[in-house]
Amino acid sequence: MKCLMRQVLLALLLAVPMGLAAQDTEKENQVTADIQLLTHGEIRRGGLPKVEGGNDRSSFLLGRSRLVLGYERPYIQAKLNIQHTGIWGQEGKGSVNVYEAWAKLNSKIGLFMQVGRQVLSYDDERIIGPNDWAMAGVSHDVLKVGYEGHGHKLHAIFAYNQNGDNADMGTSFYENGSMPYKSMITAWYHYDVPNFPLGASLLLMNIGMQGGFIDQNPHTEWQQVWGGYLKFSPKKWSLEGSYYRQTGREEHGGKLRAWMASVKGTFDPSPVIGFDAGYDYMSGDKYFNIPPNGTIGLIKHDVIRGFNPVYGSHHKFYGAMDFFYLTTYVNGFTPGLQNAQFGVHIQPLKGLKLSTSYHYFATAVKMKDLDRSLGHEIELEGSYQIIKDVELSLGFSYMTGTKTMEKLKRAANDSSLRWAWVSLNITPRIFTTKW
Repeated sequence: MKCLMRQVLLALLLAVPMGLAAQDTEKENQVTADIQLLTHGEIRRGGLPKVEGGNDRSSFLLGRSRLVLGYERPYIQAKLNIQHTGIWGQEGKGSVNVYEAWAKLNSKIGLFMQVGRQVLSYDDERIIGPNDWAMAGVSHDVLKVGYEGHGHKLHAIFAYNQNGDNADMGTSFYENGSMPYKSMITAWYHYDVPNFPLGASLLLMNIGMQGGFIDQNPHTEWQQVWGGYLKFSPKKWSLEGSYYRQTGREEHGGKLRAWMASVKGTFDPSPVIGFDAGYDYMSGDKYFNIPPNGTIGLIKHDVIRGFNPVYGSHHKFYGAMDFFYLTTYVNGFTPGLQNAQFGVHIQPLKGLKLSTSYHYFATAVKMKDLDRSLGHEIELEGSYQIIKDVELSLGFSYMTGTKTMEKLKRAANDSSLRWAWVSLNITPRIFTTKW
């Protein structure tokens, strides 16, 4: 397998320059500079860890600033995105990092090579996405090579992460780095049927997680995520579905045998109003244990069956309040999730978008002395384009949790949770030039 991947990578690396050599020598350079100033405020009540005599309310303001520099000429592109994120008044004044820094070579025959820190986004972003709702977002240090043309897209992604050169350690131990994995090999194929509103994708990820300790059996544990995505969009309808399995071993050596499935339908009878409905199922660990006190899920599992949607944009799918797959349960065990949803979206005026949605949440597995039901969530959201490059968004969510929800999260007042937010996003292009 490794030998085959090396041969494929070598062939693509050689093919891209060959494609470039036969191209025109047209000279046209373009440099752009964009900024993003995102200010985001939240007020919430309930759902915080129980503290004796404590207050379960929270309010804060966050900020994200990005300076994005881009360069482009025929057959080559480059991007540098410097980012600052933090809570207003935070000690240490937040964090500054390089969110993107990559170069891309293109060829006339459809081959390309992109190397560096970059955002990965595939299909509906359920498994791999930028998770842009989070202030810091998600990017990856990878080499991506592939082909796009005639309705076909084939990408191969390779990553190998280190904290340093490790010359003094004699090992490739990776812990607390900027990337969530040690190694990754991913293949993605997508096909759009000609003259027919159907697209299909296949995804295969082989993720290497650091196992052992730096001074005791350091090794890599490999886990696989594989499956497919379909989208059918005839006229005013859109139907999409996905199915993925998770196998291999997690970083502590436990066997993984998990799966998920989703389906969603959207109907837009007019440009003004539309409806959507969907259902998600994420498998869970059997015999999930919830003791009165102490840690959750300490029953020994020979096989871990709780599905982890790894590097997706989780906020898009499992409720705006992010109780699931953004915050986890103790020790990584999970009872899984069922999410049934229905929504309405309208656009009464140019630049104004409004939506409301309802979610019913339940665990995937039955737990001792507890119902599967987790609760109901109602969400209201709106956005308005004030002027070009300036958008105001706001939302409100209300959730009625159950006894099961309170036990799982060990949080106060989970029978009545409220959360409101507002965002001002300013994204002008401040400079552009060509020569």
